[in-house]
Amino acid sequence: MAGEINEGSVPAYYREVYEAICCRTDERVQVEVFQRLLHRTDLSKAVLGQIAEHVDSTDGFLSKLSFYKALALIALAQQGKQPSPKLLENCIQELPKPQLGEPRDLRALRMQPAQEDVLTVCQTLDKLLARDTVQVELIPEKKGLFLKHVEYQVISQRYKISVYRRYSDFDVFHEVLLQRFAYRVVPALPPKRMLKGVLTSVSEREFIEGRRRALGRFINLVARHPFFSEDELVKTFLTFSGSDVQTKLRDTYKKTGDEFMTNRIATLAKEYLPADIQAQFSTSRELIRNIHNSFHKLRDRAEKMAERSKENATDLLMFGRELSTLGSDASSLPSLASSQSTWGTLRQSLKSLSVEFAVLSDKAAQQGRREEDDVVEKLNLFLDLLQSYRDLCERHEKGVLHEHQRALHKYSVMKRQMMSATVQPKEQASVEQLESRIVQQENAIQTMELRNYFSLFCLHQETQLIFIYLPITSHILGAFVNSQVQGHREMGEVWNELQPKLGCLFGGNNGLKPPI
Repeated sequence: MAGEINEGSVPAYYREVYEAICCRTDERVQVEVFQRLLHRTDLSKAVLGQIAEHVDSTDGFLSKLSFYKALALIALAQQGKQPSPKLLENCIQELPKPQLGEPRDLRALRMQPAQEDVLTVCQTLDKLLARDTVQVELIPEKKGLFLKHVEYQVISQRYKISVYRRYSDFDVFHEVLLQRFAYRVVPALPPKRMLKGVLTSVSEREFIEGRRRALGRFINLVARHPFFSEDELVKTFLTFSGSDVQTKLRDTYKKTGDEFMTNRIATLAKEYLPADIQAQFSTSRELIRNIHNSFHKLRDRAEKMAERSKENATDLLMFGRELSTLGSDASSLPSLASSQSTWGTLRQSLKSLSVEFAVLSDKAAQQGRREEDDVVEKLNLFLDLLQSYRDLCERHEKGVLHEHQRALHKYSVMKRQMMSATVQPKEQASVEQLESRIVQQENAIQTMELRNYFSLFCLHQETQLIFIYLPITSHILGAFVNSQVQGHREMGEVWNELQPKLGCLFGGNNGLKPPI
């Protein structure tokens, strides 16, 4: 077990204690409530500290599985054993039961805000960015082997682990994530584009690099999402090192189902929605659409600037090479020029200038990479989020609303058939069958209505997420200004070093024409 708790294997007492003290509208346990529970155990402060050390919490809350793990550690400590996750490996048959009294007596420990606002997303951009940073690196191609697929190394700072993933693993992860959180912003994956043979063309390599960047943006948006970043699916993808992560992901989803089935307030979502939710949604959607268009134009301009820096690097390098070629020409000068011209001396001096221009080219190339990595990537990250919001809006309208309308239409057809059956006598069995279908359809419509309200509830929260991300504009502008300052300073230093050398090489006015 290695300290990991499986929800299906915990004793009923664990669930009863959890239900008694968890938040009414949240699947987690507040840290303050957990601390109160620890003090009821009469264990020493040292032991309580050891238990708390082995239990993970995020944003002041314990997840359900973390809380179950804490209960098991408490039980071990009450038995006089060391509260270590390693000891839980021996509890194969059944986890030990802690002595905490009747679960109903623990309800007084629960803390509830005076006015709990479950609709508002209480997050900042800095908090979201601090949740995790995931690196996606391309595994170097092994020489001599036929390359059948591209593999990536995925490194999570949060879990401090490195795993290896193929594009198909990302694809399955995206699939189950979208099934689990159909009412949330799930970023799209970059196109797969089948590879043919070994990578040799520059364009193919550029595509692979672009896909690597896009996969990195996808997994970072997912790992920082305020709602599903804590989900077992995300943890599995970032940490599972077994041979078949795709089967593991599908099995994990089958155990939980979609968010509507597991969220405690899914069936109560209507009660939390403001009366003008549709008007708010329309206004926000139009505003976000305009923001999306503006950021798309900003990204296009930033890409052009990065490309110009790369082109400048190439031009500077070629300029220096041409000077070197010119200076390397050993052809003798004709007699009519040799006596009066200084070209022979100048020609020899040109060869050394190619070194400075190579340095200038390298600085310009670094400038292009900074603009691409620090500015364009941040713009693309936000654009990916904005596009996923647009996709979510379309899923809401074409999915939930459309299915609800279809169900209502089907129900009306059944009702007309029922009315026809009462006018024109039919067999009793067929009438009863029709009545049963109508009841089933009524239940389906009720479920769809609840899902529709929950979809609106999630859409309202995801709209807030977009606005929480808007301060990334300052990050982008800061990166843009810093890249320009650094680039111009480094280029200026090389130009300033080059200028006095012209005087030594050519004399006079450093190659400048004297004023008339």
